[in-house]
Amino acid sequence: MTRIPSDIRDIIEQSIYIPMAISIFNRDLSTIENSPFKLHRPYLTLVEEALKLAQKDLADVKRNLHQHKIKVHQVERDEAFTLYSFIFNGYEEKHNYFNPRIRNKVSELMEMYLFKPTK
Repeated sequence: MTRIPSDIRDIIEQSIYIPMAISIFNRDLSTIENSPFKLHRPYLTLVEEALKLAQKDLADVKRNLHQHKIKVHQVERDEAFTLYSFIFNGYEEKHNYFNPRIRNKVSELMEMYLFKPTK
């Protein structure tokens, strides 16, 4: 049984997924810059704007983690699962995440950042 409320768990999971999306966006930026596209700028702008949104959300998530005194650590990783340790209210819980599920969540998050309407 988990002692972590679902809203706190959502924040914790965002602290796992958003940094992965940011690293993929950064890698994609360098790939676009070195690609043989005739016009790089539209692609770079799209990815840069998505990256800015993700970085802003990550700052908010980190602020929430700090306010709630939550620590998140990756403990172990193999080809199928990644084990994370969460410390919340003095209790430590360990949760296993299926790597394809992480990949799908990061992909959904990236699509949200890429296609989110800008103001």
